[in-house]
Amino acid sequence: METAVTALIDRVFGPGRFAKVSERLREGNHLLGDCSFVAMRGGQPVGCVRLWPVTIGGAPVAFLGPLAVDPDERSAGLGQTLVEAACEAARAAGWKAVMLVGDAPYFARAGFSASQTAGVVMPGPVDQRRVLVKALVPGGDEGLSGLVSVA
Repeated sequence: METAVTALIDRVFGPGRFAKVSERLREGNHLLGDCSFVAMRGGQPVGCVRLWPVTIGGAPVAFLGPLAVDPDERSAGLGQTLVEAACEAARAAGWKAVMLVGDAPYFARAGFSASQTAGVVMPGPVDQRRVLVKALVPGGDEGLSGLVSVA
């Protein structure tokens, strides 16, 4: 299964994904399996979302990514469904917030925002407007500041 999921991610993002700063937060990290999901159709993965433990200035948060949906499955809401499922699982697992680097208009529909991320420092170059956080509990996104590191 893992090989098929990796193949899906490779198809969606291509080899350029390895150059992204987000990949640095996944290398040497461990997947939060209870908060990560794969959508299947015909025995093959058509979508996936993964969460990873990181800290922002020492405060633990779940880091979402990658979110990958097969091009043939887009525009049907699968990506949003996967993001919402991952966030709900993270809330149930006790996480206070989920962070990601992504398209603000897309992820705003799931409650993500850059309003609390001005002090969040990624471990490499990134467009700060794409650093987004969603609180999973009241105030869970407040006061997040500092370097994002593997937990």
